[in-house]
Amino acid sequence: MPISSLPPAFRFPLRVYWEDTDAGGVVFYANYLKFFERARTEWLRGFGFEQEILRTRESVMFIVSETAVRYLRPARLDDLLQVSVTIREARQASLKLAQQCWRSDPDGETLLAEGTIRIGCVDSGTFRPRRIPISLLEALA
Repeated sequence: MPISSLPPAFRFPLRVYWEDTDAGGVVFYANYLKFFERARTEWLRGFGFEQEILRTRESVMFIVSETAVRYLRPARLDDLLQVSVTIREARQASLKLAQQCWRSDPDGETLLAEGTIRIGCVDSGTFRPRRIPISLLEALA
């Protein structure tokens, strides 16, 4: 699927809580992957696809097969963040997504972290690769 025909980035708001931070009140680096996961879940939900329903009715699940994250600036306790999801590549059984985490500041937004995540579609019983449901691919187009 060519990039130019893909929908604009989805953005998901979230707040940094104590549980997201280390002893210094800074977001622990691995928690950005959790933030990205939450945004992907809500992004799919925005297209009308809930992951539990996909698992139980379609017998498909999405698994993360590859990640690359760059950390640029720290997020801190109580920061208001926006996490984006943009499709970079759609294949029959996987999606490559670009994700970014931004902090909302009084003067604009600051990019804190960005990553590329590949998610694969698998059969929920066997965990073998499976085609992404056509209805989902059509919704993403």
